[in-house]
Amino acid sequence: MQQRLYTITQLTQEFGITTRTLRFYEAQGLLTPQRRGRQRLYRPAERTRLKLILRGKRLGFSLAEIREIIEMYGKAPGEVGQLRLLMTRIRDRRAELEEKRRDIELTLADLDEVEAGCRARMAELGLSDAVMEEAGA
Repeated sequence: MQQRLYTITQLTQEFGITTRTLRFYEAQGLLTPQRRGRQRLYRPAERTRLKLILRGKRLGFSLAEIREIIEMYGKAPGEVGQLRLLMTRIRDRRAELEEKRRDIELTLADLDEVEAGCRARMAELGLSDAVMEEAGA
């Protein structure tokens, strides 16, 4: 039984990425396609790695973190160690995002307060809602 191989075009279309992105991951050592002349051919394992890389990027992990997690799979302590590391990275990323969310909520509250002050002052100056709307308020 012959193993299925994927071309660069097939993977870029499937995952909605550019050839430049795929080649970048290759240059970073995250993907190692087979070569047939000038053609790059990706094994199912490479396709899976690409899927994990893209998921890691969506979750906000750096390429170094993604590499560490992926490479741990084939080495001791193997999948268990990989899962533990991933859980640690998830916990850290979640804490980072929660902190950013708190910062955004505080900034939005500050903006609301300043906007309310602007509206109150404009009302004191006798400016109508139409004038405020022109200002984008």
